[in-house]
Amino acid sequence: MGRMSGTAGDIPEYGTGEIPEYAERVLGVAELIPPGRVMTYGDVAEWLAGEGSGEGPRSGGGPAGAGDGRRVGGPRQVGRVMALYGGAVPWWRVVRADGQLLPGSELRALAHYREEGTPLREASRSAEGHVPRLDMRRARWDGGDPGTNG
Repeated sequence: MGRMSGTAGDIPEYGTGEIPEYAERVLGVAELIPPGRVMTYGDVAEWLAGEGSGEGPRSGGGPAGAGDGRRVGGPRQVGRVMALYGGAVPWWRVVRADGQLLPGSELRALAHYREEGTPLREASRSAEGHVPRLDMRRARWDGGDPGTNG
């Protein structure tokens, strides 16, 4: 399902003819997120920055990898990877920090969230299309035990 063509733009370590190594790492994190839970684009970037440093999201410390020079990509790069290659992984589990559903994919994502029991906040009557948001306080996964948030 994922697209294998197109330009990577600001994706680091882009190679021709195959998914870039950075994109493979982003997609690998997306596959780790348990059903019913989500990580933000920034969470995924921090997870990747902390790989190998002993300071992943599980440690509960400050921003993973901060100050160690390993920061390869940020939230925008993670979003770009998901837009280009995310179709083959549970893309709906990598989200905006404000809990808004991905524009243009709201109904598809909402079907996945409801199927998986992802915590949602019902939309206000004034919300366009009455589309709910993710309840980020309850849905956000920090990389620990799938049943808890810590």
